[in-house]
Amino acid sequence: MPRLGSLRATLWLRRAMSLGVLEPRPPGKRWLVAGLGNPGLPGTRHSVGLAVLGQLAQRLGVADGWARDRRCAADLALASLGDAQLVLLRPRRLMNNNGRSVARAAELFGLTAEEVYLVHDELDKPLGKLALKLGGSSRGHNGVRSCITCLNSSAMPRLRVGIGRPTHPDTVQAHVLGYFSAAEKELLPPLLERATDLLLDHIRERSQGPPSGFVITGHVPA
Repeated sequence: MPRLGSLRATLWLRRAMSLGVLEPRPPGKRWLVAGLGNPGLPGTRHSVGLAVLGQLAQRLGVADGWARDRRCAADLALASLGDAQLVLLRPRRLMNNNGRSVARAAELFGLTAEEVYLVHDELDKPLGKLALKLGGSSRGHNGVRSCITCLNSSAMPRLRVGIGRPTHPDTVQAHVLGYFSAAEKELLPPLLERATDLLLDHIRERSQGPPSGFVITGHVPA
């Protein structure tokens, strides 16, 4: 059952969306966490970032609190994490244009690129492998490239969720846009849990002090 604070945040967000206004920035830290993917294609490898956001919303008690914001073409949910406030975002644009939704939401909530987390799939890591790093290049990921372009910065922390790279280069697109196999689906629940743990631990740490430049990695045993 959602906590009282999360319920209040959800009710406020729905009211704010209808009125077109935003609450003044709270005294604690505020972070935006965006799950990159393709709307309407849940369960595909390319949309695993959206699956992590779903798990994160459930963990924070706001799974029923999503509200559509037409200004940034995304679904938003607000949650509390100690004294910090988390803005969860699921873009309604295609992957290659996710950055437009992320940048607009960052503008609406008064956030810098360093305060925006991106969660996305990573071809160069096997399924079950996670890595969280502050900033860097897009590494060929079109959704991340869109975010870098629209935010005019590459400083966003990224949680990269491994989906594995197929052996033959000609099958990469089909692999990325395809659905997880039955065997892969068995790995997803612990993977989503671990990804959520990494995000929350990192955000808690940054909320208490200056950010660290270290890479955090994790792995879900096969």
